[in-house]
Amino acid sequence: MAGPTTAERGADEDLDPGPPPRRRLPGPRALIAAGVALVLLLGASLWALYGSSWLRAERVSVSGTRVLTEAQVREAAGVPLGDPLISVDLDGIESRLLRELPRIDSVEVTRSWPHGIGLKVRERTPVLIVEAAGNAGKYVEVDAKGVRFATVSRAPEGVPVLEMAVSRSGSSAPGPRRFGEARLVREAVRVAGAVPAVIAHDTLVVKVRSYDAISLELTGARTVAWGSAEKGRAKGRALTALIKAAPDAGHFDVSVPTAPASSGS
Repeated sequence: MAGPTTAERGADEDLDPGPPPRRRLPGPRALIAAGVALVLLLGASLWALYGSSWLRAERVSVSGTRVLTEAQVREAAGVPLGDPLISVDLDGIESRLLRELPRIDSVEVTRSWPHGIGLKVRERTPVLIVEAAGNAGKYVEVDAKGVRFATVSRAPEGVPVLEMAVSRSGSSAPGPRRFGEARLVREAVRVAGAVPAVIAHDTLVVKVRSYDAISLELTGARTVAWGSAEKGRAKGRALTALIKAAPDAGHFDVSVPTAPASSGS
């Protein structure tokens, strides 16, 4: 078979674009001009952030408070008004708030350009209260983590009193020597959290005698033997069923939720 003709080879050569043209590198003057422009832009940005009055901390907004006032939060935050917004220490503000106001469980501190600092607060919620030692009529609020965070002069409505009735003798029952009082408080908190809402409103006292001997005192002189904090949901369901089945009973035992019992009237 004959190869391509001379004319065909010439046509193919005409279609070949050849090597791409070499790109010209910017000259020294262009590089110097670009560097100067970059320096000027950086300087202007730094001046706007740190030196000008355009981006200064002028306002502090507070949200999420329930018991605390916005004024209390602003004062504890100590935001340096008038300082460049970029230089405000957000972590420092968070640390001060958590240290100065134990009622705060968490706080989100943000910059709100061009002039604001935002403080989004989440307060602790009491699940138990403890009578303040040596301070009659005062109560210490305890949250769901077992943290004692505030002393109040009036018991919050619907929050039961924690009564520590642990024997400190040489008894072999699990008590503070084995678990520590802080652990027992956390167990009481777990029990309070497991009580069904319909019964929680009637719960006046959560009494701790030992790790596995926690009881409730309800309205109407009713009592509940709860046992340990384990299997809380099952115990809550058993207690609800018992109260429905024996509404006039005075004592309920759900320490073994698979074999609950009621007695008295």
